[in-house]
Amino acid sequence: MFSDELANISWEETTARIYAKTENDVLRALGKEHCDVEDFMALISPAAARFLEPMARLSKKYTEERFGKTISMFIPLYITNSCTNSCVYCGFHISNPMARTILTPEQIEDECVAIKRLAPFENLLLVTGENPAKAGVPYLAKALDVCKKHFSNMKIEVMPLSAEEYKELTEHGLNGVICFQETYNKARYNVYHPRGMKSKFDWRVNGFDRMGQAGVHSIGMGVLIGLEDWRTDVTMMAYHLRYLQKHYWRTKYSVNFPRMRPAENGGFQPNVIMNDRELAQVTFAMRIFDHDVDISYSTREPAYIRDHMAGLGVTTMSAESKTEPGGYHTYPQALEQFHVSDERTAVQVEHDLKALGREPVWKDWDTSFDELKLAR
Repeated sequence: MFSDELANISWEETTARIYAKTENDVLRALGKEHCDVEDFMALISPAAARFLEPMARLSKKYTEERFGKTISMFIPLYITNSCTNSCVYCGFHISNPMARTILTPEQIEDECVAIKRLAPFENLLLVTGENPAKAGVPYLAKALDVCKKHFSNMKIEVMPLSAEEYKELTEHGLNGVICFQETYNKARYNVYHPRGMKSKFDWRVNGFDRMGQAGVHSIGMGVLIGLEDWRTDVTMMAYHLRYLQKHYWRTKYSVNFPRMRPAENGGFQPNVIMNDRELAQVTFAMRIFDHDVDISYSTREPAYIRDHMAGLGVTTMSAESKTEPGGYHTYPQALEQFHVSDERTAVQVEHDLKALGREPVWKDWDTSFDELKLAR
């Protein structure tokens, strides 16, 4: 399990190594065809700040070699904000006085129909708070059964599950799982997650192993930018990515760098701010580090950032997202988990991407691809 590997990686020593990188280390990394984690540290270090232009050119080159000019489009569907956790930064915090909603199968159906009216989405991300008693695996299985009539590719962003539970959900149409570790700083993790199942660091970080063991087609990773030193956190994620690729090499991987925005409870402010240039830097660094990983930007990011980065490393985007349960049809005025920055319609996002020479793709994977592969 990755928790065993992580125990041998010092947070403090890793931080020191990143900040000790020199311009020569950056140039060495830029000259390599295949980078290791030490090279990645150089590319995200302060020493690399003056190399953004060559990093952007290299990132663009690798992106177009692997993905062409395509941008895969997806949309999230929040089906419940019921949660038993006490994450200090989250609008779904158990102590936050807000109406809690668990959509019924009929309401989920209505949401799917409403989404289809927005644009020809085929990639759906089902999102929940973490309440296994009221919205556990049986509820998720029913939700997938409803949604698979409308979408060809379904992922979930929910509480970490057992390998057996992930496997069970694949039988209901699940293709992928996204899970944010939030921070890899184990010593500080419970400052942000004091109670609830999410307070169990090892259970969460080893959830990615359980996804791999279950044969999940796609695994998405991320750290929440704003909790701890972002350079150290994304380095830990790079270690984690390489570990997963070695052990579960049949799986497709994606990464995300969500920058924290004010939550509805209003009390927590980010400890760390990543500016736009640093977001670009970490995106370029990740693409140079791993030519094949999918890099996703959500509507947390403003339109000008998403448009600019679409040609330089980003390969997946959400559009017209609602971050409240039932936000597309059932409860259009419900309380959001976080406010979106890019409020364009999906049609407008498509138009703007095409104007930039990108090719938005609404459906890029189907179970028949795997069936064909097995038949060979």
